[in-house]
Amino acid sequence: MAICRFKVTLFLWVCLVLPSILAKPIRYCDKKGHYDVKVKGVVMNPDPVVSGEKAEFKISASSGKSISGGKVSINVYFLGIFVHSEKIDLCKETPCPVGPGDFVLSHFQTLPGITPAGSYSLKMSIADDDNHLLTCIRFNFKIVRGARASVSEI
Repeated sequence: MAICRFKVTLFLWVCLVLPSILAKPIRYCDKKGHYDVKVKGVVMNPDPVVSGEKAEFKISASSGKSISGGKVSINVYFLGIFVHSEKIDLCKETPCPVGPGDFVLSHFQTLPGITPAGSYSLKMSIADDDNHLLTCIRFNFKIVRGARASVSEI
């Protein structure tokens, strides 16, 4: 019986507590904004992101209404300077339509090996098919240099 309780406790901890510990702190773009989509957190793997390697960004969110489609806009800043922008079809990041309730956006990105190491910030917004802003968040992250090939001694 004790083993069963332990397994249940461990399962609940892994599913409920661990994601909130690993999640990046986010800020809404407009603190007074009443967005239809509420973002619960962002988890990156690996964290920090490694230049030249594939990284996954998982955004946990919830919606009060059904979303048939839309666009995800991403703007990246290095030391406060704009460096990258992209727009992605929402339905490529999560199955559509998104029903009311919880959902996860999964975005994969491989950064060029020459990406400078340092502190970055990312601004992400989601708009529906009618270009109605559903949410807008910001969060910080770090990029480190990828492993360099070792040089054999002669």
